[in-house]
Amino acid sequence: MRDLLKDVIQTAKSQVAHQVKESYDSLAKALVTAAAVTVALFSTTSSVTAAGQAPYVVGSDRGGFVRDRLIELRDLRSSGRRVEIRGRVCYSTCTMLLGLPNTCISPRTTFGFHGPSRSGQRLSAEKFDHYSRIIASTYPQKLNSWYMQTGRMRIDGVYKIKGSELIRMGVRAC
Repeated sequence: MRDLLKDVIQTAKSQVAHQVKESYDSLAKALVTAAAVTVALFSTTSSVTAAGQAPYVVGSDRGGFVRDRLIELRDLRSSGRRVEIRGRVCYSTCTMLLGLPNTCISPRTTFGFHGPSRSGQRLSAEKFDHYSRIIASTYPQKLNSWYMQTGRMRIDGVYKIKGSELIRMGVRAC
């Protein structure tokens, strides 16, 4: 009886192991196929997106939260979409769009720069420096240097710079 029970258990284990292996093999094939389809879709989509999408036109934009703008920058960068800053003003975090490779600006737009704060309240020195570096990292090199030396020092109000001046600093005109 004991031997019969051992044989039944061993047979059941073998059948379960075989079924698990078949399921694993099927799952592995499905995952490889899904990965290949995903890569194909994204490589096709990105070239179509860059060529086929209308430009992202920025009207008057007074800024917002750094975190939200970083998400927007990531999405715009990955899409390859052209960004056109054409509004009357582009203040605060809106200026972070200047460093995208496909950005152009109107010479008539006024850009406003200031240091990082929490709703107008000063940050600790450590956080101020941290967020200043994040913001500056999104700018073209000449603007990055100016921001770290001067632009970030104003918390009340903004340093206003016309688009025509930024174009002279190397930002592309629309």
